[in-house]
Amino acid sequence: MVKKSVPFEESLAELEQLVERMEQGNLALEESLKLFERGVQLTRTCQKALKEAGQKVSILLEENGEPILKPFNDES
Repeated sequence: MVKKSVPFEESLAELEQLVERMEQGNLALEESLKLFERGVQLTRTCQKALKEAGQKVSILLEENGEPILKPFNDES
């Protein structure tokens, strides 16, 4: 069976919901552990997506195999 890739935004939203539920503190131990395990999975998924995005940005910014570094200017 092939795992379907969940978009980053959906994974992050689910993770935020899990954190909110766990912070309420009214869950049974088993449910808390189940949510924590899912949270770890979602965190890994989000970290992987961010790493891949960072790598793509680095590749796009390279010219002739050399990175192009430009100063950041937040004034548009």
